[in-house]
Amino acid sequence: MSDASDLQQVTDANASGRKPVVFVHGLWLLPSSWDRWAALFAEAGYAPVAPGWPDDPDTVAEANAHPEVMAGKSVGQVADYVCDLIGKLEQKPAIVGHSFGGLLAQISAGRGLSAATVAIDPAPFRGVLPLPISALRSASPVLSNPANYHRAVPLTFEQFRYSFANAVSEEEARELYTEYAVPAPGEPLFQAAVANFNPWTEVAVDTENPERGPMLIISGEKDHTVPHAIAHASYERQARNKAAVTEFVEIKGRGHALTIDSGWREVADTALAFVRRF
Repeated sequence: MSDASDLQQVTDANASGRKPVVFVHGLWLLPSSWDRWAALFAEAGYAPVAPGWPDDPDTVAEANAHPEVMAGKSVGQVADYVCDLIGKLEQKPAIVGHSFGGLLAQISAGRGLSAATVAIDPAPFRGVLPLPISALRSASPVLSNPANYHRAVPLTFEQFRYSFANAVSEEEARELYTEYAVPAPGEPLFQAAVANFNPWTEVAVDTENPERGPMLIISGEKDHTVPHAIAHASYERQARNKAAVTEFVEIKGRGHALTIDSGWREVADTALAFVRRF
């Protein structure tokens, strides 16, 4: 997904006069993982914008053929890129993010850029303390080798099955792996792993900003990558914001693939209902 096509989406959203909704993907996925969501929100009268991370390839095949283009992206670099794009929208958007995209959505909201935010199984930020074993295991394909800091790391099917697709059938897990999984930069996971020991970390969210706006955190009950303890700890930090409503919803029986698996619609409808309220 070239920077030019991201800018084109912003131009189209501005021209439409509709309220924009920005969809931010996380690690191991591309913007195309939001295609069905974008169609649903467009049908509901919004202007969807699904930016890539800098240098994201257009397709899963390209990403898997050239993993090196995914490498070397820090949380701060991606956050600045996304926030810069959001700043070009003529109306303040709703922002929906999944996993590291959920973290980026919260960073953007903390900068006062969001009219309403939905963070789905969001990656933890500085101050979020729980570290369940399943989260460590999900991150281990990257964190087990320090050289991965500067690399893009693909998941094997077994790793994807554990970290994303543990709550769906084996058959669906294989389909999701083929259709969506791409290599991911290692650096954000290393940054998140040490965020609580680094006072200058880029993995920080301004939860106190009175301009933060309403926020919903959605947690998949069976998520291994961002288990309930992490998602709820993020919610507890955000709920200290006295200026805006903060809500938490757990969706039963769902894993980290909840935005792309066959049950995506339940999650999307939950997000859409929240956005509509605000």
